Amino acid sequence: MIKTKEYKKRRQQLLKRAGNDAVIIVKSRQEKLRNGDAQYRYRQDSDFYYLTGFNEPDALLVLIQTGEQTAEILFCREKNLDKMIWDGPMTGTESAVRDYGFDRAYDIKEADQRMPIFLQDRERLVFKLGEHEDFDHKVSDWVKNIEHRKGQKSRAPKEFVSLDPMVHDMRLYKSRAEIRCLKKSAEIAVQAHLRMMQTCRPGLNEYDLQAEYIHELTRHRSEPSYLPIIGGGSNACILHYINNNQPLKNGDLVLIDAGAEYDYYASDITRTFPVNGRFTARQRDLYEVVLQAQKNAIAAVKPGNPWNKPHQAAVKTLSQGLLDLGILTGSLNQVLEEKAYQPYYMHMTGHWLGLDVHDVGDYQVDDLWIELEKDMVLTIEPALYIGEHTEAPAAWKGIGIRIEDDVLVTDSGADVLSSELVKEIDDIEELMRDNT
Repeated sequence: MIKTKEYKKRRQQLLKRAGNDAVIIVKSRQEKLRNGDAQYRYRQDSDFYYLTGFNEPDALLVLIQTGEQTAEILFCREKNLDKMIWDGPMTGTESAVRDYGFDRAYDIKEADQRMPIFLQDRERLVFKLGEHEDFDHKVSDWVKNIEHRKGQKSRAPKEFVSLDPMVHDMRLYKSRAEIRCLKKSAEIAVQAHLRMMQTCRPGLNEYDLQAEYIHELTRHRSEPSYLPIIGGGSNACILHYINNNQPLKNGDLVLIDAGAEYDYYASDITRTFPVNGRFTARQRDLYEVVLQAQKNAIAAVKPGNPWNKPHQAAVKTLSQGLLDLGILTGSLNQVLEEKAYQPYYMHMTGHWLGLDVHDVGDYQVDDLWIELEKDMVLTIEPALYIGEHTEAPAAWKGIGIRIEDDVLVTDSGADVLSSELVKEIDDIEELMRDNT
């Protein structure tokens, strides 16, 4: 769990990035209706949560820097007994100061009255430009309120700066507490994957495995970090397959891409294994190619290496494997130069991981890949998808394999946060040996 002092440290760090005479405004996420008057479970905006740890809608964070003086202010809903009877506890302004470390807190209903005062005579305004049109209009109204005041010498901010690059660069580097959350998230997801492996057998449906996954997450007071992908047979060749409603057939593989969210931090793990617990010869051959590609990619995760080096390592291994198995023809250099592997592997080998499953942070700056650094966290997920539409020999068609782990960049290399989940063929078959 992230402590209040860490959220406060982040806010102070952001103020330093914004510079003197700046005001920073960060808006909470609104509640969303699923249909009719039924709501989705509320999930706070990740940037807002990163800076506050505050998990309620209708809130506004305001940070002000004046010389050496700073102010951390939260607008939130005041406690309302009627609403609390229906929806449960509310923090309120008094508790926001006491429990979340803000200097001041005001009722969100007072924002239109107070914000022009906070903005006046400030040089720079930092917020999420263009993300929410209605909020852009509200900010514009606050600025116009200052400009149209008569008989006062107050001035409105003239410089408008995007918040995203400042916060997203901060989020790229994980603290010790964040890493503990990510490890716990991975541990929970590993247990869910193990449960699905040990439950799987021919005759079940994809949704039966999904039920086991949800059960295990709920048991650990967790929830999915994204909609799970549970694709049996050729469904494994659909990258974002989420129907999860088809029978699991004897002789097929099943690809499961499923993570957990713990204290807002995500895991993202994929395993592919045989429905009946035993790989066929072709499945084994293709699986070993993907597994070796992942091992080579993880070995390329080191401080100082460019972001795309693990991807290059994976692509080279996958391409050679496709040649060795007769799925592609030609030379390795030719396959790489012509990208002939792309019908079978069309995505990058990983992405940033954190508060969002596809976490924020640049991959390139000025067309140059950024370098990996200590405390960055990413996924490594090579794959091969031999879809029915491809030109592969018929015997290979319908096989999809992806292997994905969550990886922390350390001082000298990589720490695989999800390493407790088996992925060697012999280990998978041994784990599933007694499935009935």
